[in-house]
Amino acid sequence: MTMTLDPQVAQQVRASFARQQAMRLIRASLELVEHGRTEIGLPHWEGVEQQHGFIHGGVVGMIADSAAGYAAMSVAPAGASVLTVEYKLNLMAPADGERLVARGAVVRAGRKLVVTRADVFAIRDGQETLCVLMQQTIMVMHGKEEK
Repeated sequence: MTMTLDPQVAQQVRASFARQQAMRLIRASLELVEHGRTEIGLPHWEGVEQQHGFIHGGVVGMIADSAAGYAAMSVAPAGASVLTVEYKLNLMAPADGERLVARGAVVRAGRKLVVTRADVFAIRDGQETLCVLMQQTIMVMHGKEEK
């Protein structure tokens, strides 16, 4: 059963993303917000490359963390915020495409902890290659709204 996301929650997620200077710095964009799911896109540009010309693993981790974190935020109760407490990243292929897309999803939402995952795909000529798999634990901070 697919749940509809309250438009106010979607707006809160988008507003939170807009406050993230780090996402602006790397030119990431929030492309999808649904109940328990988000997508973040990132263009491949010189400023995010490592020494071989691939998108740096740390940058890939940033968009995976944010995509899964915002998926968790989309299911958090009103008046709560979320914070990453742990994630594991498997780099399975070089992040080598014209752009990346990180697809975050809630695996299990509890009252205090939310388990999420993110798959990051490198896109070249319309073909997607899975390059990163991430599992994450998010802490729900009840009664603590963002600044």
